[in-house]
Amino acid sequence: MRSIWNGAISFGLVSIPIKLVNATENHSVSFRQIHTADGGRIRYRKVCELDGEELAADEIGKAYEADDGSMIPITDEDLAALPLPTAKTIDIVAFVPLDSIDPLQMGAAYYLVAGGPTAAKPYTLLREALKRSRRVAIAKFALRGRERLGMLRVVGDAIAMHGLLWPDEIRSYEGVAPETSVTVRDAELDLADTLMDTLGEVEMDSLHDDYREAVEELIAAKTSGEEPPAQPAAGAGAGKVIDLMSALEKSVRAAKSSRGDEGGEGAQAAGGEDAEVRELRPDGKRKADAKSGSGGARATTATAKSAPKKATSGRTAPKKDAAKKTTAKKTTAKKTAAKGSSAGRTSARSGTAKRTAAGSETSGTRGKKRASA
Repeated sequence: MRSIWNGAISFGLVSIPIKLVNATENHSVSFRQIHTADGGRIRYRKVCELDGEELAADEIGKAYEADDGSMIPITDEDLAALPLPTAKTIDIVAFVPLDSIDPLQMGAAYYLVAGGPTAAKPYTLLREALKRSRRVAIAKFALRGRERLGMLRVVGDAIAMHGLLWPDEIRSYEGVAPETSVTVRDAELDLADTLMDTLGEVEMDSLHDDYREAVEELIAAKTSGEEPPAQPAAGAGAGKVIDLMSALEKSVRAAKSSRGDEGGEGAQAAGGEDAEVRELRPDGKRKADAKSGSGGARATTATAKSAPKKATSGRTAPKKDAAKKTTAKKTTAKKTAAKGSSAGRTSARSGTAKRTAAGSETSGTRGKKRASA
């Protein structure tokens, strides 16, 4: 990789010779401007607006435009005379936790390459110190004629540097967030959580630029004289108000379907219908629903909520029938047992009466015998 800057890292009293190389590259397809009538290239010429003369590169200098429109010339000698301690040094000024850096500040990324065998030891020392402390280094450096802010961190076995914007270059977020008062329901948050869990994580290496690939296919087809490949239609346009709950439910179903989980819980809760889209009238109010009156989306949600209850009711009915049968059997058994007990008591009473009668007869016979004697 070609270096774009040579210098050293100033780490306290340690100086580490390094070379700066780009850590990123641009793969976007670039185009040229042409004259559509004959295909000729369109080029830009640098012309002085006072005399109309076209100028060469060595005739062009720098100037600062004042508020009144006048130009104040600034030469390279003027800039070189300015005190710039970081002209050839990446000066580390602090070590901070990574999460203390606002991602809005991050810009271009570079790799720091050790400048020769003598730089290997201090380079490794700084890398291991950053790795063990789990912190990043904040540094100042000069590149392309201006002083910049940077952040050094460990990437694998290398040290990378991210260019940072100065804090006063970050715009305030005031006026960006919606000013309208909005209430988010717990059910909507639950569906959003389900959608995030369903989408899950992604391998960053699997992501690629679909648009660039389509442009390359188009160029290849035109170069070979073939018909450009058909591209899938773009998604639905903006400018429509979507029922949020239905949209979330549809998103959960789509995410589950893409992961082969079409029969999941999210699909049952959705009720099996698409999200309903309602357009706005010029006065800002909603038009009538496109499907079946104003309650279309709500009906879908109601159907989704009632569906599991119906299924539950269907499963409960057999259990109730079985319980009734069991109760009837127990009641019959109790009655049978009661009858048996009653019959037993009746039989016992009959036996006792018989024995009493027999005893009476025996006593009578004995009395008669004694009287005749």
